[in-house]
Amino acid sequence: METEKSINSYKKGFIDGIPIGLGYFSVSFTFGMMAVNTGLTVPIALLISMTNLTSAGQFAGIGLIAAGATYIEMILTQLVINLRYALMSLSLSQKTDRTFNFLHRLFLSFGITDEIFAVASSQPCEVGIRYMYGLITIPYIGWAFGTFIGAAFCTILPDTLRSALSIAIYAMFIAIIIPPAKKSRPVLNVIIISVALSCLIRYTPLLNKISGGFAIIICAFVAAAIGAKIHPVEDVKK
Repeated sequence: METEKSINSYKKGFIDGIPIGLGYFSVSFTFGMMAVNTGLTVPIALLISMTNLTSAGQFAGIGLIAAGATYIEMILTQLVINLRYALMSLSLSQKTDRTFNFLHRLFLSFGITDEIFAVASSQPCEVGIRYMYGLITIPYIGWAFGTFIGAAFCTILPDTLRSALSIAIYAMFIAIIIPPAKKSRPVLNVIIISVALSCLIRYTPLLNKISGGFAIIICAFVAAAIGAKIHPVEDVKK
């Protein structure tokens, strides 16, 4: 059912989610391969994707698992990386119609990702329960199925090729940061600060005793704080 004030069609949400799901399949395929290459089994890799639905958080988690990080490091890293979803959910709650009750908000908050938030927020009016469930369906299936296929595919590869895939995650991160760094000076500066801090911690006596997980957290917080200080976001003047 759709009105001028609300979009509440499962079919429309389903269709709007297809491009997102296709994109998620390719990314989660890589995650599945990386998870198995780290030492996780196919069922565990699939379970991670089915219960998390956060690409950056999952890739970071795989890196921490490989580094033997503690649970505290894992929790803090995931909190830092995924905190933005709380802000997205808060913003999106102002876009939902009256059909949303507390239980539906709990279920749908699990499926909020950057792309799903962007599509839902771009709708010209309020969105309903059925539309949001439709929008989440294909991205969720694409993310889980891509993980399974990538993980299963990795198990049949020769050991030498599987070892070579360990550098793929670094190539992926480089591919993620280079394009925005070329377009945005603030992004470039934050990346430079992060790299400098990482090298400082890695090669400075005493500091190099800090575990990899906490080093990631420190670099992220400090680089973000310095970036916000030297490149403040200007208020939009009405």
